[in-house]
Amino acid sequence: MKLAIANRQRTKKINARLLKQIVGELLAELELDEVELGIALVGAKEMARVNWDFLRHEGSTDVITFDHSEKQTKKSVHGELFVCVDDAIAQAKEFGTSWQAEVVRYVVHGVLHLLGYDDLKPAMRREMKREENRLVRHLEKSFSLAQLSRTAKIKA
Repeated sequence: MKLAIANRQRTKKINARLLKQIVGELLAELELDEVELGIALVGAKEMARVNWDFLRHEGSTDVITFDHSEKQTKKSVHGELFVCVDDAIAQAKEFGTSWQAEVVRYVVHGVLHLLGYDDLKPAMRREMKREENRLVRHLEKSFSLAQLSRTAKIKA
């Protein structure tokens, strides 16, 4: 398993070591055989730039997924996620949750996209949302997501 997390935003201090453990548990729960995943935590300005440069959509968004796999399978992931911490903060207020839980939800959502889940059509969106909710509940039982906001030294 290759997992890299880059914190490229300054809005919130994030415990990248804990996030890496949470993502590791997510990937274990999904029983994936092969994983190469990069996660970039970014601010709204960088997310808007990525959104425009690659998707030609204006403005920031919560998560953008880039699938780098040659063939999609339910047992492997090869891709990148861009997760916007500023959007997580805004949506947490809107949905009455924590920004940390929103960040984890965005990671789960992006990984599900890498596994072939789609949210364009209503039936597929419902299936994806059910799996996303199941996985987030599992992670909330295993970890204190609030601790994502604490700093920790990361050893290379």
